[in-house]
Amino acid sequence: MQIGRSKNAASRTQVVVLTADAGFEEQARVTFGASNQIALKVIAGALPAIGGELDFADTTVAVLDLDATRPEEMDALSRLMTRIGSWPPVVVVTQSFDENVARTLLQMRVADFLVKPVLPVELVRTCARVAMGSPSNEARQSQIYSFLPAAGGAGVTTLAIQCAMTLLNSAQRGKSPTCLVDLDLQQGACADYLDLEPRLNLSEIEPRPERLDRQLLEVMLSHHASGLAVVAAPNRPAEMRSFDPEVVTRLLDLVSTHFDYVVFDMPRTWFSWTDSVLLGSDKLFIVSERTVPGLRHAKHLVEAIRERLGDKPKPRVIVNRFEQKLFSSGLRKSDIEQVLGDAFAACIPNHYALVREAIDRGVTLEEIKPGNKIAIEVRKLIVPESAAKGRTSEDNEPARRLSLAH
Repeated sequence: MQIGRSKNAASRTQVVVLTADAGFEEQARVTFGASNQIALKVIAGALPAIGGELDFADTTVAVLDLDATRPEEMDALSRLMTRIGSWPPVVVVTQSFDENVARTLLQMRVADFLVKPVLPVELVRTCARVAMGSPSNEARQSQIYSFLPAAGGAGVTTLAIQCAMTLLNSAQRGKSPTCLVDLDLQQGACADYLDLEPRLNLSEIEPRPERLDRQLLEVMLSHHASGLAVVAAPNRPAEMRSFDPEVVTRLLDLVSTHFDYVVFDMPRTWFSWTDSVLLGSDKLFIVSERTVPGLRHAKHLVEAIRERLGDKPKPRVIVNRFEQKLFSSGLRKSDIEQVLGDAFAACIPNHYALVREAIDRGVTLEEIKPGNKIAIEVRKLIVPESAAKGRTSEDNEPARRLSLAH
């Protein structure tokens, strides 16, 4: 089934809607038919019956109406997403929603999804937003690194900053666009560690999340002298509140679209959007201290993530502030490797005085001591899996979508 554009529609936005719901079909015709800039193609039927015949050549956005509770429909969607790859962006419309559906759609790399009943303006805005990631912009794919603490005070922020600085300076020529995102939205420390003014104001975005675009993001970015972009919110330690997951995931989606590398400094608390962040991560590091309780917490967290999210995120444990003194009775590296097994990533040496001075002065570790041991170990951990390999044509696909609940 060929879906292409006619000569008269050559310069118009091509929207394809597949639905077996007569009511939704009528809504789509009314919603998109009001604009002369949109060429609408409606296909009546269920995805399992005709999904293999669909050809989305020249399509700008595909809207697929399906029943997410029916395995045959989700299987058909999975086959279609595998076949069409990264273009066009697909918006799924379904009448049911739960965390498992959201997780499955995220893993399929669906651009976005909506739950019936869908407001016409919401449908239009969603299609417009996902269409902005046009093929001409596909050359940038964010590599996402997430740092999650196994216990408080394990040094996650220091390692996240060092990772971001390593990635920023990883290009052979110039700097790689890199963004550090402090996801502890109430008590984060990234801005303080780098002596920056936190500029993220989620309260301003929440009433109208559709306003969040590249221009507004730029207003809410803090910029370090090194060239590192930082997303951080002002501390609100006495204001214990939860943020709208749609706002958070739209923010992360936008960030991941505009930077080569994104580093997340994760809070220890598990929020409604945590699953989507971890699922969207290329590298997930759990940071522990060199103590028996710390390693136990890290191992339990690894097991919990694997049980909750499956095999997609592969959490690995970094043991921070590691010291092995001669004739010491403390934990040895071999002991740590035995406890953690294949989840072990690295031991980062203890250099307390250096870290404390960097924090107090609001500078990076290498501004105080270039080539320090912490920076060397982080580079060994990060660069071989990212910048050292360079980009290939296989890397040129749109940034992953982090959207979870809409």
